Amino acid sequence: MKISVIIPTYNRRHTLERAIDSVLSQTFKPFEIIIVDDGSEDGTRNWLQEAYPSIKTIYQPNNGVSSARNKGIRSSSGSWIALLDSDDEWMPEKLEDQVIFINENPGSLFCHTNEIWIRNGVRVNQMKKHKKYGGDIFKYCLDMCRISPSSSLIKKEVFEDVGLFDESLTVCEDYDLWLRITANYTILFLDRPLIKKYGGHADQLSRVPEGIEQYRIQSLEKILSMSILDQDQFLSAKDMLIHKLKIYSQGLKKRNRSKEFISIEKKIEDWLII
Repeated sequence: MKISVIIPTYNRRHTLERAIDSVLSQTFKPFEIIIVDDGSEDGTRNWLQEAYPSIKTIYQPNNGVSSARNKGIRSSSGSWIALLDSDDEWMPEKLEDQVIFINENPGSLFCHTNEIWIRNGVRVNQMKKHKKYGGDIFKYCLDMCRISPSSSLIKKEVFEDVGLFDESLTVCEDYDLWLRITANYTILFLDRPLIKKYGGHADQLSRVPEGIEQYRIQSLEKILSMSILDQDQFLSAKDMLIHKLKIYSQGLKKRNRSKEFISIEKKIEDWLII
């Protein structure tokens, strides 16, 4: 199995070494490692050239994490893609365990794992709502992102089928892609904590001041318009969209954003009659 590891990074010189070394320490060696430096201004480029001269590095202007991941995927030569965010870390057996699990489940094209959460240097427990699943999991992925990019191992043909990350989304780009994938593919879930996800830092991508729900709403609206869902999937996505729109509209009402509130209420009415 030829695995291309894609690591996008932007001003993460302080965590990138940990991420890279966790790949180099894998018991199953990847076919290649591709780092996409998304216009870093913290000396990342010179440091990479000095510290890891043999690793393939692509440099581009700052276009966002989706653009960086897509650039890496397009530039890869492996038949499988493993994503790793530059502030996360793999356990040494991560790839080996996934390869074994995939080989035990012939025909599987997507595998993700459980994870360990570290917040501000302290290990924290995941809540019940963050439970992860395998199988036909589209309905479980509608409320929030349930697959960590850093835990995923994906056959490259999946991207050729459903497309890459949506570069217009500043956050929830993974939620958006997982909806498209889980609508079409059965997902393997390896219930072992094979990655460490670090959070709490100021440059964490999911920390958006205006809230995250509007981006999930955008993704739900998009997939409902794509004509790729069966009837049950469409109804589940529609119900979740209406639910999220109602919550979002109440937030607008509390903040006296009347024009936007009216627009969202009209959208709710339109979806209720579809």
